[in-house]
Amino acid sequence: MATLLSSAVLLSGCGDASSVDTAKADGVKAEVQELRYQGGIGAVTYPELAENLGYLAPVKLKYIGNTISGPQDIQATVTGDTDFGGAFNGAIVKLIAAGAPITPVISYYGVDENTWSGYYVLEDSPIRTAKDLVGKKIAVNTLGAHHEFIIKEFLRREGLTEEEIKQVTLVVVPPVTGEQTLRAGQVDAATLGGLLRDKALERGEIRPLFKDRDLFGDFSAGTYVLRKEFIKDNPNTSRKFVEAVAKAIEWARTTPPEEVQAKFKEIIAQRGRKEDDSTVKYWKSTGVAGKGGLIHESEFGTWVEWLEKDGLLKKGELDGKTLYTNEFNPYRDESN
Repeated sequence: MATLLSSAVLLSGCGDASSVDTAKADGVKAEVQELRYQGGIGAVTYPELAENLGYLAPVKLKYIGNTISGPQDIQATVTGDTDFGGAFNGAIVKLIAAGAPITPVISYYGVDENTWSGYYVLEDSPIRTAKDLVGKKIAVNTLGAHHEFIIKEFLRREGLTEEEIKQVTLVVVPPVTGEQTLRAGQVDAATLGGLLRDKALERGEIRPLFKDRDLFGDFSAGTYVLRKEFIKDNPNTSRKFVEAVAKAIEWARTTPPEEVQAKFKEIIAQRGRKEDDSTVKYWKSTGVAGKGGLIHESEFGTWVEWLEKDGLLKKGELDGKTLYTNEFNPYRDESN
């Protein structure tokens, strides 16, 4: 669930700026002093917040463009176009299964009582149950990520057969046009979260069929990844990155929402990309379950089991416990 207010990217230390061994952080040399990443229009990522708050110094971020989805974001890390990337954990598991040399290092988005996604239909829609979705279309932001996993999990829990599930079509629609597509009758249901959900609800005449929080409760859903080679060659920079993002997440978690929103607006204004910051006022919480973005075993184990059931992984092919690390997180010795 690459939310509008939190997403980004990281990789192997190649290139001129990435080989400079002059930056020092807290008395320890950081092997690289610049990290390339992708951002989001009108959005502030936790690495960007960390840099603004001074947690990342002397390491700096280098913006190279905007990501279009979580899978694209982490793929950019794998190919070396960026130095870190974030995506839904299920998508990360699939990429690791395909041989991608990456390691999840910190959670950056999730689901809680204030931050979640709903799967909406029109108020007068005849769709009332999962069975009613057979032969219908659902708008999602991308395939192979958070919403596809959640929708299929919902359908399975409601007793649909695999053949019936195949008859539910997922249509890729940019999140900002999801509501419009639903109201125009081009799809039968649409995924809406955050500000897009709140604005759609203000306009009325839609209702939720189900919510992702209904299925899994509060959980961290996505993590930032680093290439294994990057971690090996740049352990101090890797630690600095994770520590800074962890502190930024905790700052956002413990600071009044209106102050976080003000900080986001300040950051958007300072970077001068001619963006609309009107969506910031809808930010409510980090959604991150673990303190400082600590990763819990179930946040990968759940999706390993899911992919095994889906036939995309062989039983025992991957162990969720070994796919991630909390090694660099300063909150690893504290209870969540």
